[in-house]
Amino acid sequence: MAIHHAGFLLDVDGAEGDVSAALVRRRLERGDFFWLDLHDPSPEQLDLLRDPFGLHPLAVEDAEHFGQRPKLEVFDDFVFLVAYGAGGRHGALVEVHCFLSGRWLITVHRTDCPAFEELRRATVEGRAPAPGPALALHRVVDALADSFFPELARLDDQIDRLEDGVLREPDEKQLQQVFRLKRRLVQWRKVITPERDLFARLAAGVVEIPGMTSDVERYYRDVYDHLIRISDLVDSYRDLLTGAMDVYLSTVSNRLNEIMKRLTIVATVFLPLMFIVGFFGMNFGWMVR
Repeated sequence: MAIHHAGFLLDVDGAEGDVSAALVRRRLERGDFFWLDLHDPSPEQLDLLRDPFGLHPLAVEDAEHFGQRPKLEVFDDFVFLVAYGAGGRHGALVEVHCFLSGRWLITVHRTDCPAFEELRRATVEGRAPAPGPALALHRVVDALADSFFPELARLDDQIDRLEDGVLREPDEKQLQQVFRLKRRLVQWRKVITPERDLFARLAAGVVEIPGMTSDVERYYRDVYDHLIRISDLVDSYRDLLTGAMDVYLSTVSNRLNEIMKRLTIVATVFLPLMFIVGFFGMNFGWMVR
């Protein structure tokens, strides 16, 4: 199956173009701020990071390797940020690598990022204000953070149905679903916690990024607030799933106890008969003859 390499290039005025070296060079020569998105980039597209952007070799290496923790690295004339969103298949995480300077924003991701589609459409249609560098990055990370909320809402409904099913008719499929959902929450927590701490530093002005002002810091505090809410919801749902598993095990144990009680009653009823049959069968063989 062929691998699909896609992406887009957006100017602040909403003009959109395909990803090509010629177009990137023209935008760099013009000097206006633009956003370049690389979706599952080909080697040729990744070469754009080396030339004409001239990124540091370590930054280019980071762009090529996924599975990283959320982090922020400051280079001479740009910053590198790893952020996460949700919205992949079955709530899969979407890892996005962001490069920001005073003249451009580059985002690199391997999987589909539904959060970017609405952001791109709003920019093209002129519904999104033309931002500076720091605000452009804010719009990207805010969209990624907000992409968790629909997934969390669906997860909430799944947990409600799971709890009802466990109380009515517990079975092994429910236990498997509990483990599957807990595994997803653990994966989310591994990225949400460090990302929350990272944005706490950004919101406090500890780390400087291009175009950051005291007014823009308020927007990053809003993202930090969203990440706190997401982190709290993840912890709450994890506790609910732990409770559902305890209820399942308790219900199964109670049912097993009921079965044992019934077997004990049956054994008690048949014990005298078994004693009589066994006693006469062994000591009164002449009665049979």
